[in-house]
Amino acid sequence: MKVSSSVFASFCLIFELLGLALFLRGFFPVPVKSSFSSKNKLSDLPAEPLAGNGPNSSKVPPPLFKRVVIVLIDALREDFVFGPNGKKYMPYTRHLVERGSTHSFVAKARPPTVTMPRIKALTTGSIPGFIDVVMNLNSPALHEDNLLWQAKTAGKRIVFYGDDTWVKLFPKHFMEYDGTTSFFVSDYTEVDNNVTRHLDSTLKRDDWDMLILHYLGLDHIGHISGPHSSLIGPKLLEMDDVLKKIHAALISKEAEGTLPNLLVLCGDHGMSETGSHGGSSEPEINTPLVLISPAFKRKAGMEKPSVVEQVDLAPTLSLSLGLPISQNSVGRLIPAVFEETSLREQLRVLHLNGYQLSCLLRDSTLAYQKEEGYELFRVAEKSHGNWMKLYLEGNTSETLSNMGRKVLRQYLDALKAMSSALSRQLGKYDMYSMVVGTVLLVQMLLLLLLAMPEALSGAAVVDVPVGVALTSLPFYLLCLLCAALHVALCTSASASCYFCGLPWALVFAAIACSAALACALVTMAARRLAPPTKSPSKVSSPGWELSELDMLLLLGTVGHTLSLGASSFVEEEHQSWYFLLNTLCLAVFQDVCRKYFRERRRASQGGAGGDSDDEEQLLPSCKAAGPDASPLADLGVSRGSEKWLALATPPLTLACCRLLRSLNQTGIQWAHLPDLSHWLNSGDHKVVLSLLSMASLALVFVLVQRRCSAVSKIALALGLLGVYSYRAAAGSVLFPWQHSSRAASKGTMEARFVYVFVLGILFTGAKDLLHSQLVSAEARLRGRGLWEVYSGVVLLIALLLRPHNLPTLACCLLVQSLMAQFIWKRLHYDAAQTTIMHYWFGQAFFYFQGNSNNIATVDISVGFVGLESYVEAPAIFLTALSSYAGPLLWACHLVCYLSSERDSRSSAALGHGCYCFALLRSVPAVFYVLLVTALRYHLFIWSVFSPKLLYEAMHTLVTALICVFFTFMDQSPSPSRA
Repeated sequence: MKVSSSVFASFCLIFELLGLALFLRGFFPVPVKSSFSSKNKLSDLPAEPLAGNGPNSSKVPPPLFKRVVIVLIDALREDFVFGPNGKKYMPYTRHLVERGSTHSFVAKARPPTVTMPRIKALTTGSIPGFIDVVMNLNSPALHEDNLLWQAKTAGKRIVFYGDDTWVKLFPKHFMEYDGTTSFFVSDYTEVDNNVTRHLDSTLKRDDWDMLILHYLGLDHIGHISGPHSSLIGPKLLEMDDVLKKIHAALISKEAEGTLPNLLVLCGDHGMSETGSHGGSSEPEINTPLVLISPAFKRKAGMEKPSVVEQVDLAPTLSLSLGLPISQNSVGRLIPAVFEETSLREQLRVLHLNGYQLSCLLRDSTLAYQKEEGYELFRVAEKSHGNWMKLYLEGNTSETLSNMGRKVLRQYLDALKAMSSALSRQLGKYDMYSMVVGTVLLVQMLLLLLLAMPEALSGAAVVDVPVGVALTSLPFYLLCLLCAALHVALCTSASASCYFCGLPWALVFAAIACSAALACALVTMAARRLAPPTKSPSKVSSPGWELSELDMLLLLGTVGHTLSLGASSFVEEEHQSWYFLLNTLCLAVFQDVCRKYFRERRRASQGGAGGDSDDEEQLLPSCKAAGPDASPLADLGVSRGSEKWLALATPPLTLACCRLLRSLNQTGIQWAHLPDLSHWLNSGDHKVVLSLLSMASLALVFVLVQRRCSAVSKIALALGLLGVYSYRAAAGSVLFPWQHSSRAASKGTMEARFVYVFVLGILFTGAKDLLHSQLVSAEARLRGRGLWEVYSGVVLLIALLLRPHNLPTLACCLLVQSLMAQFIWKRLHYDAAQTTIMHYWFGQAFFYFQGNSNNIATVDISVGFVGLESYVEAPAIFLTALSSYAGPLLWACHLVCYLSSERDSRSSAALGHGCYCFALLRSVPAVFYVLLVTALRYHLFIWSVFSPKLLYEAMHTLVTALICVFFTFMDQSPSPSRA
């Protein structure tokens, strides 16, 4: 079966995306959970250990607190409370920490540091996985055993105000609640006022036992302007006043003979130096945990806070309220909370925590008896029984006290060991899905590699022997073998697999497809290895000749792929792309010098006539350049001037790249260092930022408008003016007549004004494209339609990018124009070379924007540009578009460029580009899947490799969509075919 290169590549990418999705489905693990029962109950609790035959108690120790108020401040970093600015911005809280009846801790959150997984950790004591990053967008109800379910079952009345994620996770747990949208990050005032307005009335009432407040304003400020913004101080002072009001109300409610109340101040996660979160840097995982209650000793001065795990709060609150610990909790209780109780009660709560952890360890680990923590717990439990026997006999000697303290230390060591063992075992992998996904990915990569000679030939047609495969005997044998393996796995596997739950007909159809593909691969490999037949009527085609540039592109791409095997190279991947891009510019500069000097000198030695012919070949006229003609041609630039501009293009590209590297610090190790963006975004340099934004938008218009229609030019100019107006309304930049930087509005109307022009330009381009595809085969109309679609994308990205990143957009368009006019056309680079260059530039500009493989660098605030409330689909689309603006712009430009080349030179240009795109995405994706499969039991992959896997999946999806568009364009008639 013969298909075009673009159709073949799109087919491979779609199946590769399916394989990657299957792998991710198996890789992101099912959390460690006990299978004994769905929830822990008081009746399931063990009795106190006791040596010999005697009465022992199975009750939980009495509760320590009557009421609990949990104040959760989203994105509260530990240095906001315990740092140098704590006294300035949170004076009352800092006074309580230093002189009050409090216990202060630094609670470490596990990545991913986003809200929904952190709420799960705080309430269940379990460690969510990276798959919860996706679930964070639309949180389902939590059916796992948790603190709120235990409290509600015990008859406690719970009131909640704040982030509506709690309402989604616990839909039937609250006696009263008022949720606020957490994703609309443009609002940092009303979102907190909606919580505080309930406080006065609620604190006066006595009809509740647990009050939970989740404030979002601090997190939203971080997303908008970072942790060093001038808005941070006032917001922290506001939170300090809230805490003071709650503490005063709880103290006034204290009465003689009743249990004291407990006030908990905590954060779900921290905030990176850029204001975002999701990764594993110290500012993101370190959060303050302050427990305030008259039951604690009064402090005499500031003490260095101890370090605990965030999951330790769940068992601590459970036992202090007289509730069972959540069954799947991996946390260990905080001993300082119980230090004022009797030694028997302290040992009892430690025994309950150890019993719960040992049950979870026993249910999730086959060789649990060999675990150090389990052995320590058994020893401590036996010693506890001996101590209980002496205690019940009335022994009051010092020996009993010393023995009890020894048992307490044994319990603490056992809890630490078991908690660490359970934390290391993050989950159970679905190996069946991982293997199937990996096999599919490897098959697609081999198919692409075997089809490379045909796909990059002049005909750009691939012959896939599907018919031969379906009629061969090995195909049926493979089907029988795979079906037997499936039946054996699904009937004998103790763990549930995703594939075992699918309909049998669907599974057998997938087996047949995979077997047919394997047979086709064998046939294609045999055809490639067979010696070529000599035919006197056909002249054998010359073999491939790799130039120096080809070797650089090949070795650079393969070398980058191999570098992903090291976690440090993943964290600092931008350094690899910067190095490759600089090397590419030098190699291109060498090609330019060779073309314009050495070969021209040789031509001049051959005679005047030859010189004229060579001049015409190397420097075609501006009119012959086609629809990608430079705006310099309209200014009457001579051929000699174009030669010098061609020589200046690589150095100018290097200069642009060096400037953009200084604009945004990215990666992990040096992301905290100051850069130009921090300098521009400071209040003292707003005028400079405004001038730079104006100049960037003006350059964008000059570079983009050259191939647009008159209507689109007007729409583009007005749209770019609207972009600046939006940023001025938001307070990021200033108009010349504006004397104050105070924002008059949030810019909603200005952003919607830009959206109208974006839709208008896209509609105009789509109309021209459809007309050229369905009505006429006019190349000029198709080229203009493609460019107008590209112009609409540029305008939308200009709206989404922050003002300090507008020079990145301008430099991107400038480099594209110079490279297209003076390098790719003049040096006659083929479609494969041009595609790989576009891919390299797109990857580099992804990092020039300030992105990295850290989830924390995703700017979610752009998802609400022009929106007054949270709407899920537009927010996700705008966030993804802004994050992948660099690769998307270069991919769109590649479509425009190859389309013009297809019309002027080669009808296979689009097919070649699509095929190379598919191959470029397949090689790193397959390598990464094989690497992560080999390292899946190593804990460090969760903080480094898992975000990269999500990035590879998203980038493969974007590439697949672009290749589908390639295929659509490749089906239209062209002059060469006619």
